[in-house]
Amino acid sequence: MRRPGPRTADRGQAAVEYAGVITLLLLVAIAAIQLGLVAYAVQQAGTAARAGARAAAQKDGAGQGQPVGQAAMSDWLAAEAAIEEAGCGDEVTVTVTVPVPELLPVFGFDPARRAVTMPCD
Repeated sequence: MRRPGPRTADRGQAAVEYAGVITLLLLVAIAAIQLGLVAYAVQQAGTAARAGARAAAQKDGAGQGQPVGQAAMSDWLAAEAAIEEAGCGDEVTVTVTVPVPELLPVFGFDPARRAVTMPCD
């Protein structure tokens, strides 16, 4: 009786399938990390806006919105953040705009923008 030898027609099929699945999994992982960066940028913009508005609303706190807002953020995002402080008649508004970091140039997001208004003391 003859022993069957290895099938040569299916050689490499598993490797090709593995490469396809790994590529798909890597794209899904990169997309998940990118969405996490978007959420983190939005959260940091909100934190900076709240802290800046709280500081600017204090008595003699005019002009303190920007430095306090930047101090409340992560250093790597605070360097590129734009913080605007407006008014202090009855209330002050601090608006923070943070660019969203991109892992790949394919992903293009608008900057994260948050504004907080608080009554002045």
